[in-house]
Amino acid sequence: MASGTAPTSGEYIVHHLTHLQNKTQTEVVDFSVVNMDSVFWSITLGIVACWLMWMGARRATSGVPGRWQAAVEMLFEMVNSQAKGIVHNEKSREFVVPLALTVFVWIFLMNFMDMLPVDLIPTIWHSVGPALGFKDYMRVLPTADLSVTMGLALSVLLICVYYNIKIKGLGGWIHELFSAPFGSSPFLWIPNFLMQMIEFVAKTVSHGMRLFGNLYAGELIFMLIALLGGAWSLSAGGICLALLHIVAGTAWTIFHILVIVLQAFVFMMLTLVYLGQAHDKH
Repeated sequence: MASGTAPTSGEYIVHHLTHLQNKTQTEVVDFSVVNMDSVFWSITLGIVACWLMWMGARRATSGVPGRWQAAVEMLFEMVNSQAKGIVHNEKSREFVVPLALTVFVWIFLMNFMDMLPVDLIPTIWHSVGPALGFKDYMRVLPTADLSVTMGLALSVLLICVYYNIKIKGLGGWIHELFSAPFGSSPFLWIPNFLMQMIEFVAKTVSHGMRLFGNLYAGELIFMLIALLGGAWSLSAGGICLALLHIVAGTAWTIFHILVIVLQAFVFMMLTLVYLGQAHDKH
């Protein structure tokens, strides 16, 4: 932090939860405010995800596969088997399977940023950022930013709308909006349409909020554990805090490995489910 004195626990957490933005956040909703750190890490990790998949495909051989090729093939088979049971249109799966695989790898890499030491990259940025004219803020976990997770969820919604129109036709989809789930009676058109809109909104919000909530909570716990290590001293209580920091950090890191993998898998599966529903006719 910029201050010469040691920050309090509250100041430490608030500083770590503040985004590097292109301008000061106003009290009103202002969509011109951009979280530049989230954009940078999302794009960077997206490029890394595509590069990793490209390397696996580039090194593919018909003989005995290497370790990376075998790992990529296992991931592809896992995603492909899940997609076959949900999206029954073979032509659609040519796009849906690579999409789901990219979503899984990309979100896993973004989630994995939470496994880095809490102060590692912010400390580096503290020496570099202000010298380049930027503010001394840097959040490295894109999936703990609601704008990122909701952006991903909205992207899935738009793809669902595309497949609804492609599979059912524009007229067929509009007819479904007004005739399902209660029936095609004119008296039920408005309730049907409202229920359809509620369903789309609920699926999209829950899709993005689930990923955000879990990773945001995990990020906070890592910060609280880091505070234990920062409070140690050469005393009985201080040494106990240091030992607790090590034990708690190790235990939470091991558990969090499952969390970041599970959240990437859940987001991918929900993407497949929603795309599968877009193919179903009512």
